[in-house]
Amino acid sequence: MCHVIVTCRSMLWTLLSIVVAFAELIAFMSADWLIGKAKTRGGTDPEERGGLSEPHHPTLGIYARCIRNPGVQHVPRETLCGPYAENFGEIASGFWQATAIFLAAGIFILCMVALVSVFTMCVQSIMKKSIFNVCGLLQGIAGLFLILGLILYPAGWGCQKAVAYCGHYASAYKPGDCSLGWAFYTAIGGMVLTFICAIFSAQAEIATSSDKVQEEIEEGKNLICLL
Repeated sequence: MCHVIVTCRSMLWTLLSIVVAFAELIAFMSADWLIGKAKTRGGTDPEERGGLSEPHHPTLGIYARCIRNPGVQHVPRETLCGPYAENFGEIASGFWQATAIFLAAGIFILCMVALVSVFTMCVQSIMKKSIFNVCGLLQGIAGLFLILGLILYPAGWGCQKAVAYCGHYASAYKPGDCSLGWAFYTAIGGMVLTFICAIFSAQAEIATSSDKVQEEIEEGKNLICLL
C-alpha cells in the first residue's frame, strides 16, 4: 500500500530540484551567455531618429546566437535567434564543446532527479536504499559536472567566433568588449542551488523517516502531512 508522506522539507527539496533542473536547461539553451558590443546601422527611413536605428547588442551562447537582420525596404529589422552550429562539431570552440558535454550530462541527471522527486511522496526507498539519499548523491555528481562546464566555458572566449562578437581583446577568461549575460549567471546560480539540494536531501530523508511518521503509518493512515 502506498503511504503518501508530505513534509515541508521534502516538498521544499522537490520544488528546488524541479526549479534547478529547469533553470539549468533554459540557461543552456539560451544565446545570452555573452552580450556583444552595441551595433548600429545607418538607415534610410526618415522616421528613424538621426538616420540611425536603435543600437543592438548581439548575443552569443554555447551553440546559439541572436543577431539583428540588416533589413530591406518595406521589411523591418528584427532580432533573429537560433543555433549557429548545425552539429556538435561546428560549436565555435573545443572548450565550448567540452562545456556542452558536461552541462548536458549535469542537466540530464538533474532532470531525472526532478522527475523522481515527484514520486518521493509515495515511494521513499528502492531496494532498501533511500531515494532521497540516492537523489542527493546524483545531485552532487551533477553539480560537479556543472562546475567543470562553467570553468571550461570562459577558456573558449578566445575563439574566432567570440572575437567577432567581443573584439580583438577577447581571449581565454577575458571577455574583451563583451559582458556576461543572464544565462551565465543563471547557470552559476543553478549550480549553487544544485549543491544546496544535495545537502537538503538529507534533511528530507530525516523528515520522512521520523518517529512521528512511523507512528502514523502504524495507525493505518495513508496520507501523512507534517510541518
